[in-house]
Amino acid sequence: MPGQRSIIEAEKLVEAKLGGVPIGHDQMAVVANIHRVAAAVRQHLENSVLRGSDLTWTAFVVLWVIWIWGESETRYVAEEVGISKGTLTGVARTLESRGLVRRAGHPEDGRLVLLGLTTEGEALMHRLFPQFNAEEVFVTQRLDAEECRRTAEMLRRIVVQVETHGEERRAALLDGAEPAPRRSGRRPKS
Repeated sequence: MPGQRSIIEAEKLVEAKLGGVPIGHDQMAVVANIHRVAAAVRQHLENSVLRGSDLTWTAFVVLWVIWIWGESETRYVAEEVGISKGTLTGVARTLESRGLVRRAGHPEDGRLVLLGLTTEGEALMHRLFPQFNAEEVFVTQRLDAEECRRTAEMLRRIVVQVETHGEERRAALLDGAEPAPRRSGRRPKS
């Protein structure tokens, strides 16, 4: 079963399948391991500290963004979290129903919505974040302080590459055309 294979087994299978194909194997390993570590860390945090507060990873990140940046327009929160505005609407409604987030109209543009933490949301983040950070320490404990700094810096460089040159690269790959719209995964009704 794929879920039970170790990272070492997966790397061996990839090498066996693609060993002779002229591709950037080291770069593929970096991107694959970014995905693997993100999934593993997310699952660990959801199943440990977040579950006790009945939060998903996405809900926690929404709370985190609002906690750090303060009251923000929904479009900026969605962008920072890396989700669609539609997904944010559902998450924000859930958090609002739990008394953690408040939604308000923008004072200058009634079409825009602002999200802010309630007193309860602030209290939750003050209580929860130290527990969350303790698990961040746990998942990185095989790295010393210098390795953590270097890893964080290398990952920042990847983010900067995509943020700085990603649009230009996408335009070149698509020959100037707009990307196809994202699908929700649902098939249209016939």
